[in-house]
Amino acid sequence: MSLGVRRAGAGQGAAAAVQLLVTLSFLPSVVEVQVTGVLDDCLCDVDSIDNFNTFKIFPKIKKLQERDYFRYYKVNLKRPCPFWAEDGHCSIKDCHVEPCPESKIPVGIKAGSSNKYLKVANNTRELEDCEQASKLGAINSTLSNQSREAFIDWARYDDSQDHFCELDDERSPAAQYVDLLLNPERYTGYKGSSAWRVWNSIYEENCFKPRSVYRPLNPLAPSRGEDDGESFYTWLEGLCLEKRVFYKLISGLHASINLHLCANYLLEETWGKPTWGPNMKEFKRRFDPVETKGEGPRRLKNLYFLYLIELRALSKVAPYFERSIVDLYTGNVKEDADTKTLLLNIFQDTKSFPMHFDEKSMFAGDKKGAKSLKEEFRLHFKNISRIMDCVGCDKCRLWGKLQTQGLGTALKILFSEKEIQKLPENSPSKGFQLTRQEIVALLNAFGRLSTSIKELQNFKVLLQHSSSI
Repeated sequence: MSLGVRRAGAGQGAAAAVQLLVTLSFLPSVVEVQVTGVLDDCLCDVDSIDNFNTFKIFPKIKKLQERDYFRYYKVNLKRPCPFWAEDGHCSIKDCHVEPCPESKIPVGIKAGSSNKYLKVANNTRELEDCEQASKLGAINSTLSNQSREAFIDWARYDDSQDHFCELDDERSPAAQYVDLLLNPERYTGYKGSSAWRVWNSIYEENCFKPRSVYRPLNPLAPSRGEDDGESFYTWLEGLCLEKRVFYKLISGLHASINLHLCANYLLEETWGKPTWGPNMKEFKRRFDPVETKGEGPRRLKNLYFLYLIELRALSKVAPYFERSIVDLYTGNVKEDADTKTLLLNIFQDTKSFPMHFDEKSMFAGDKKGAKSLKEEFRLHFKNISRIMDCVGCDKCRLWGKLQTQGLGTALKILFSEKEIQKLPENSPSKGFQLTRQEIVALLNAFGRLSTSIKELQNFKVLLQHSSSI
């Protein structure tokens, strides 16, 4: 089974190059992103991760994500937000225009306007933003009949396996398969108070932080005068390792998502044909050490920390997939075998990395206290995964749910070392099991991190180039 993916033509590539040069010309004093040296809470350095990812991981994980087993993800995008009414900017399914101001204006009138800079257009900018977000944030649900028939076969195969747990969401009538290659993670126009509410809820209510401590650059927090965030990091360093790790994982995920949006930004749209590419201004706004008062590089370091955690999980779960009983089943015998060979090859690379994070340093106190802390850790993360149902843009929700599930699966692996060591070679295990959804999320989430680090290298090159213009 093979579905074609639209590729940008040479004309679009040239347009992107021109747009990039124009963008660079407006950046006379770009400061290079300072992300170097050894990471906190581990013994690994940034340069080692860069080289390992560029030459070993990225080319292979990219190929793996194109395989049928890993390109289709089953997800329920219709679950209501369990915490608040979805009343933010464009925060309904497919990011429709209903919640936007002046929603009574017929969409056809706006669509028929040939000049975006007319006075009437300027007065309805929010409506245009919402229309753009509606279009860019919509999910492409195109699937061939052959794909649909294959999914029924896959479900029969999964039902015959011995699962560690059942995810109700997978069996929901509202759950659907999504082709991840047809729905890449990129800029959608989803922004403003609705998006900030999601991240604010994650950081403020689920990262073990008291209300009296304010995160740097939080637009929803009151002004702290001359405080540049040092009080926050003083508080963070005073936490136990496990709670510091939790915050860094969430911050790293946030940084990774922002990197994808900067690297795949809508640069221009001519005759209905969008041109996507890196947006240097947006990258600088989010990560430049001067514009972010030093916060940007810290966030990017947390991205590297998250990469290390998921890399470690892949190296630890390798024995699960190395067993002959585990089959990445799609019904295509040859492709399934090739996919498993590629996956095992990636696992060999992950095991060869010399500076892994030592997860044994976590939850190492007295058994009762460690067990309680681990459960608190798990519940906080589970709550974050539920918050992803509050994301107002479908495409953003898709990738948010996938990446949080991927990280959750990585944590499940790291906390199940004894069960993985006891896996039988030729029979199913009652102690540890991964569903297809967890496997697809795990590898695609790590693929997103690998892509983020590769994109960061590209931005560094562009920054160096811009400083010499």
